[in-house]
Amino acid sequence: MRSRSKRYQKEVEGLGKEAVGLGAAVDRIKSFTGVKFDQTVECVLQLGIDPKQADQLVRGSLSLPHGVGKQKKVIAFCADDEVEAATQAGAIEAGSDELVKKITDGWADFDVAIASPKVMGKVGRLGRILGPQGKMPSPKNGTVTSDVPTAVAEFTAGKIEYRNDAGGNVHAVVGKQIFEKQKLVENIEAFVSHIKKVKPTAAKGTYIKKACLSATMSPVVEVSL
Repeated sequence: MRSRSKRYQKEVEGLGKEAVGLGAAVDRIKSFTGVKFDQTVECVLQLGIDPKQADQLVRGSLSLPHGVGKQKKVIAFCADDEVEAATQAGAIEAGSDELVKKITDGWADFDVAIASPKVMGKVGRLGRILGPQGKMPSPKNGTVTSDVPTAVAEFTAGKIEYRNDAGGNVHAVVGKQIFEKQKLVENIEAFVSHIKKVKPTAAKGTYIKKACLSATMSPVVEVSL
């Protein structure tokens, strides 16, 4: 186990053991000022789902009210007549055959891949490459769509994707530490509200078991929802 810095240990000592309200949790996250860069704030929800059951998986995408403070590099798999619109919407690369080949040859300098249903037959062969990276286009998270330009614009602006991990947890970036408190609170509320709405019908018992906030290099703060 790696050792923690004195700064980190001091921040941990200043935390109580009890979960706190959302506003107080954001205050604590914003109080961690011992690093020299604007930390990314993440919300983690422990869900009462069985991740081994296909009908209990939680996956999708959403746009937060105040964005996440970072533009994403987005590519678009689309037909030739859609390339110009996708590029104007913010795609750093757009096309089909040439883009598929470029990725097959090892290029991976992008965050999100959008695909038109028209070209998914070609994109499907990239599953073994993009799947492990979490970049494979999917209808479930809004990255396979007939409206490629709109999807490109939304994800470029910071639309987030989420999917539960093997432990049933869902992670999402909800902003930057420099954000105003109210903007962080509203982003987190929007994320939690969205996750509640997509509760699988097969999930039984308590759905959101635990909620936590963390910043890139700071301790975790448990939130009482």
